[in-house]
Amino acid sequence: MSKYFVASTLLALSFSIQAEVAVIVNPSNGATLDKDAIAKIYLGKAKSFSDGTKVNAVGLNSGGAVDAFTSNVLGKSSSQYKAYWSKLIFTGKGTPPETLDSEQAVIEFVAANADAIGYVESAKVTGAVKVVGKF
Repeated sequence: MSKYFVASTLLALSFSIQAEVAVIVNPSNGATLDKDAIAKIYLGKAKSFSDGTKVNAVGLNSGGAVDAFTSNVLGKSSSQYKAYWSKLIFTGKGTPPETLDSEQAVIEFVAANADAIGYVESAKVTGAVKVVGKF
């Protein structure tokens, strides 16, 4: 019985520890985005926003926001996401979104580029960008 209690407690803690991630765009971007549209962009299945503007997606090299984003938005683990892109790169069928070293760099990139989309931990969002979804 105690094994089940410990396991369920650890499982509950792992869900609460995972940070909420915010998907951000430039404030001038008027396109509508839902979870499926965001997933298609990050999986290379969509190349433009709903208004036809070419999308310039960026992500993070590593960290909790990457794990939360790939799990909550893409339905994949970080390693599955890397394997997905490795296969596409190897077969010449795609190029993954550029990755940046910090959440501040993602915010600055999105704020400076009208066609950009990125993700960061929700707590780190600033007024320089517009949040289109929290997951």
